Amino acid sequence: MDEIEIILEDDGERGIDRPETAELDNPVLQALRRLATRAMGLTGADIERIVREARLKARREQRRLTYADVEAGIRGHRPPVPYDVRWRFAIHESGHAVVHHALRLGSIKGLTIDTKDGGHNALTFATGIPDTEDWYERLLAMLMAGRAAELIVLKTVSGGSGGAEESDLARATRIALDMEQALGFGGRHPLLYLQHKNPTAILSRDAELAERVHRRLEFAQARATDVILDNRQAFDRLVRALFDAQALDGAAVMDILVADS
Repeated sequence: MDEIEIILEDDGERGIDRPETAELDNPVLQALRRLATRAMGLTGADIERIVREARLKARREQRRLTYADVEAGIRGHRPPVPYDVRWRFAIHESGHAVVHHALRLGSIKGLTIDTKDGGHNALTFATGIPDTEDWYERLLAMLMAGRAAELIVLKTVSGGSGGAEESDLARATRIALDMEQALGFGGRHPLLYLQHKNPTAILSRDAELAERVHRRLEFAQARATDVILDNRQAFDRLVRALFDAQALDGAAVMDILVADS
């Protein structure tokens, strides 16, 4: 089943003015945004089930549905994430957010470190920007930023950046391979379009191509490292806030990231 994000659009990127104070003074909207952030990574079917079960629970207890009912359903009554794992998740996701913001890739809709699969982020990408080599290099830096953040703070990395088709490393590898073989940015025969349906197979067979792709990933990780170090105070604040709250909506993240500007 396809995965969806539960995001309340604010039209902020469409150039429509809106009163910011109205949102801050609206407790219902604030609660919905918190729930939406906690629900990142869940499917539509998951959310339907959670709301249905929460309603049944409230009905059995002869009371109204509450925020706590839905939040408890979203968490699935999972035990708390261990302290050290929670710190690593917060560091990893904060790295992505800081680099995404610093390299002007788009807006941030939310971060959470409390899903059944660990950390999760909802990042949007600005439209209407030329897809130049520089843009793809910034995108690669953002994808490598979680791993870079772990190395900066913890001096070790977890397997959280890889291990799956939609992991950071898998996505970054596919993009770097596209840059070499399909987008015209390659260091060898840049004018050739070479389709690749199985990146693992082609990189395993072609050591020279694998080396070029890996160099792009090394450069991206180094760039992400520099960006995080250049924004270390904002990064540290975001890590602490995300660790404490476990889920932050986009407005809360941006308040932290722009505090020094």
